[in-house]
Amino acid sequence: MNEADRLHYTFGAQVIGPQWTQFSLWAPSASRVDLEVEGLAPIAMAHAGEGRFVGGAPCDHGARYRYRVFVGGATQGIAVADPASRAQEGGVEGASLVIDPYQHAWRHADWQGRPWHETVLYELHLGALGGLEAVRRELPYLAELGITAVELMPVAAFPGARNWGYDGVLPYAVDEAYGDPGALKAFIDDAHGLGLMVFLDVVYNHFGPDGNYLPHYAGAFFRGDRQTPWGPAIDFRQPMVRRFFIENALMWLDEYRFDGLRFDAVHAIGERDFLVEMAETLRSRIDPRRYVHLVLENEHNDADLIDLCLFTAQWNDDWHNVMHVMLTGESEGYYGDFADAPTHKLARCLGEGFIYQGDATRQGAPRGTPSAHLPPTAFVAFLQNHDQIGNRAMGERLSRLARQETLAAATLSLLLSPMVPLLFMGEEWASEQPFLFFTDHHDALAEAVREGRRAEFAAFSAFRDPASRALIPDPNDAATFEASRPDIEARDTSPHAEWLAFVRHLLAIRHAEIVPRLDGARALGAETLDEGAVVARWQMNDDTHLVIALNLGERTAATRAFGVGRCLYETREGVAMATESGSLPPRCAAAWLKQVPGDEELCA
Repeated sequence: MNEADRLHYTFGAQVIGPQWTQFSLWAPSASRVDLEVEGLAPIAMAHAGEGRFVGGAPCDHGARYRYRVFVGGATQGIAVADPASRAQEGGVEGASLVIDPYQHAWRHADWQGRPWHETVLYELHLGALGGLEAVRRELPYLAELGITAVELMPVAAFPGARNWGYDGVLPYAVDEAYGDPGALKAFIDDAHGLGLMVFLDVVYNHFGPDGNYLPHYAGAFFRGDRQTPWGPAIDFRQPMVRRFFIENALMWLDEYRFDGLRFDAVHAIGERDFLVEMAETLRSRIDPRRYVHLVLENEHNDADLIDLCLFTAQWNDDWHNVMHVMLTGESEGYYGDFADAPTHKLARCLGEGFIYQGDATRQGAPRGTPSAHLPPTAFVAFLQNHDQIGNRAMGERLSRLARQETLAAATLSLLLSPMVPLLFMGEEWASEQPFLFFTDHHDALAEAVREGRRAEFAAFSAFRDPASRALIPDPNDAATFEASRPDIEARDTSPHAEWLAFVRHLLAIRHAEIVPRLDGARALGAETLDEGAVVARWQMNDDTHLVIALNLGERTAATRAFGVGRCLYETREGVAMATESGSLPPRCAAAWLKQVPGDEELCA
C-alpha cells in the first residue's frame, strides 16, 4: 500500500519508517508521560495540545512498550498499556506491542464485499470454538451451508483468559487468547476467498471493570453525572473521545478489511449525534467501491438512524422477543412487554419492522419510532444470539425450550422472510449445549460478578429460592466456559444431522428464490388469523408476492384464499394446500411465491 493511501491515527503506536515508530497518548489528567520501550532508556513525551503526549523511538514491528503516567505531583508514576495498543503480550496488564498493520500480503486484495441483501449472518464466539485457527478451518463448512457473513463477537483485549468480549478494555487490540493481528487478517483473507463477508461486534458504550486505567490519567473520558448498567458513561461530548472510537472503527474496516461492524447497545450512548458522525465519517473515509455494512443494536428503535448514508440495519430484538414468547410461553423479565397479544405483535413486526414504534412499554415510557417505511432488509432477525441464550440463568437454547414442530415453523419464517437472518453458532444443528455467561475475574471482583449474576434472577419464579440461585453457574469457573463450547461432533449424528439438512435446504431456497428478488422488496402487511397464527406478504422486486403462513398455536386457524402460487417449502406435507383451501394446521408453516407466470401448483 502506498503511504498516501494509509490512514493516519491520532492514538497509539504507528510505524512510520524503518526502525522508527511514533507514539501518541491522550492523557489530559497527566502532568508527565514517559515512553518505556524494552531495551531503550525511558523517553519523555512532549505535550502536543488537547491533552495529548507524543514521542518517537527507534523501534519497529514487535517492539514491547508501555507508558509511565504521572498525575499531579506524583514522582513514581504508574505503568499502563497503550489504550490504542494493537496487540498485547501477557494480557491487558502486560506489554503493548508495536504492530505494522500493513505487513499482511492480502491474497484477495480485490475483494469488495457483497450487497447487504445477500447477507445470512452467523454469529460466533472465537474462544468457545478454539480461537482463530480453529474457526478458520470451519469456514468452508459455513460457506457450503449457505452462510454469507461470519459475525465475530468482540475480539478487543480483555482481562483474563476467557470473556464474552463485552468487558474489553483495549479496543484496538486483538486478544491474544484468540491469536495475533496477523492471524485475524489471515482468517478474513480466507473467508473472502470463500465468498464470505466478516463482521465484527464492537463495544463503544463502556469499558470492562478490570484493567482499564483511563480514569486515572484521562478522567475526561467519562461522565461523572451519568451511569450505564456497566459503570460511568463515556463522555462523547469530548472531541478526542469521539475520535478515539471513530478511528477504532476505521481501523477494523481499513486495516483488517472487515466487511461490516455491529455496534453493541448504542442506546447506552447518550449523544445520538455521535452515532451520526460515526456513520458519516466511516462512509466518507472507506473506499466507496466496497460494500461496507454498519448494523446497530439499539433498544430505542430509532428508525431515522437506518439510512443508506448512515446505518444499514438494526438487530430486531422485537422480532426475537415476540417469537420467543410464542415458542416458549415465557413472560418474565423483558418478555413481559411481548406477552400481551403476542400474535398481533408478531403480525405488526412482520408487516412493519418494529413492534414498538412509539408505543408505551410496561413501565409506561414510549419506545421506538415508526418503521413501516423501511425495507424489510433494514432488520436483522434471529431466534437466538449470544445475549438471548447467554443472559438466561442456565444458558438454554431453544432446542431445549421449544417443541420441534413449532421451532421448525419459526425457523422457516426466519430463513425465508425478507428480513436478514442471523444464526448463532450451533443453532443450525439444533445444538443442546448451553451458552453461558463466562468471565475470568479474580478475588473481590470475581465474587461481585458471581453474586451479581445470581441476584439478577432473584425476581424470576424459578430462582426466588436462594438454593436455586446457588445452582446458577459461576461465570468465573473455567467449567462454565468449557460447558459453553458447541458440540460440533454432534452435528453428524441423529437428530442433529437431520436438522442441519433442514437448515441447509432452507438456505439453498433463500439463495435461489428469495435473494434474487430481495433488493427493492417491500412489505404488503400481515394479518392475524387466530391465536398463534399469522400470514404475511411481501412484494418482491419482480412483482411476485412472497407469502409466509405461520401457525405456532395449538389449533387449526381459518384462512381465506390467497391465490395459487408455487410452494417454496412447507414444514408438514399439505400445509400450503390446506392454507389455500381455508385452514392452516397447528404447529407448522409454509412459504410460497404467487403471481409468477407458469406457477400453477403448490407443493405436491
